[in-house]
Amino acid sequence: MPLRRPVSGRSQSPRARYAQELVFLRKQKGVSLRALGDAVRSDHSHLGHMEHGTSLGGPELAQELDRYYGTTHLAVLWELAMRDPTQFRERYRRYMMLEAEATGLQKYALSVVPGLLQTPAYARDLLRAAGRMDEEALARNVAARMGRQELLSRDDQPQFRALLDESVLRRPLADPAEWRAQLAHLIHMGDEFPNVTVQVVLSSVGLHGLTNTDTMFLWLPDGRTVAYVETGYSGDLVEETRDVDRLRKAYDHLRDVALSPRESRELITQYMEESPCEPPEST
Repeated sequence: MPLRRPVSGRSQSPRARYAQELVFLRKQKGVSLRALGDAVRSDHSHLGHMEHGTSLGGPELAQELDRYYGTTHLAVLWELAMRDPTQFRERYRRYMMLEAEATGLQKYALSVVPGLLQTPAYARDLLRAAGRMDEEALARNVAARMGRQELLSRDDQPQFRALLDESVLRRPLADPAEWRAQLAHLIHMGDEFPNVTVQVVLSSVGLHGLTNTDTMFLWLPDGRTVAYVETGYSGDLVEETRDVDRLRKAYDHLRDVALSPRESRELITQYMEESPCEPPEST
């Protein structure tokens, strides 16, 4: 069994300890990132991100690296790093960087309108519901979300396909006028932006591979595809090829059974027309 340095030490974050141990073991074995990637069936650039601490990879890869090095502690370090409460913020920051450079995006929206298609009113209500923040912080977050949408109209605009679960259309805002404006915005984006496709997945489709998984796929300039899966309170950047492929197969199935863009437009219009013009009277 190869020697290894101690992995304890309160001065190091779990993520840093994991990354440093990956570097130490690879250098001790005297292999390149490319050779390591071939040995564990993983992309060498992804392994490089793991050694730099910008990605954790998945549990299967940590176990595969343990088998390759003849160790048992990498899977333990990976789990500790994943439990680190600071990791959601760091993973989301890295996701934002990748989204900005993506050449293509595909989204399955489980319960809310995707951020790239939200109106300011929708974003404000959603962010307010997600957690406590003062009005100044709320305004900053809404502005940041609106700024993200600029990538859809830039010169090298990426293709963006959004599959909306029908439940998204059944969860209105409290203000009917703002809700109608959000639905109209969905139609506008699909009509006026040639790089944007909006489709609806009917509830009648039933259970499927992404039933409880809100997912975004990013096609990157280097040819890789990564995914980001999330709930309202946590998210995970998925970079391991096997895991991304499994998610993509589920997404492809949904795309095949979703309403066409034209049919989706008609359904969104129907929901908009059925929305009341005034808020319900309080009792």
